[in-house]
Amino acid sequence: MASVIDLPQHVAILQESYRHWTGRTLLTAEISGEDAVQWLDKTSFAVVSHDIQPDPVFNYANRAALRLFGVTLEQFTEWPSRLSAEPTEQGKRARLMEQVSRDGYIEGYSGTRIAGDGRKFMILNATVWNLLDERGKYYGQAAMIPQWSACV
Repeated sequence: MASVIDLPQHVAILQESYRHWTGRTLLTAEISGEDAVQWLDKTSFAVVSHDIQPDPVFNYANRAALRLFGVTLEQFTEWPSRLSAEPTEQGKRARLMEQVSRDGYIEGYSGTRIAGDGRKFMILNATVWNLLDERGKYYGQAAMIPQWSACV
């Protein structure tokens, strides 16, 4: 069953954690609360995050990410994030996530992913980062995907 998150709080964590690791802002404006939720949902880049379960499950996706993965939010938030990679790519993805856990973030990541309907696509130049709550406790991981292309 999908976990319910407080969207304004979650988006604030996405923003602050991104700033913490990269020194940059995720949103183009200094906004917060419901305005930040709406802005991030309408942006052209995809943003996803997963929780801290032993087999992490997606807990957030903006509209661009839902279109990219071809699923509804309800479907996406029941999906273990490892399943976004094909079985042959899951080891590579696991190593990526371990590197992010260790280093805090990575930039310029590209890799093949699989949509809910089985369609393959390539994410390009993604930033993946650790999420920290307001107390600095590990809260999960997120990715900002600015570009993607279909696999042929």
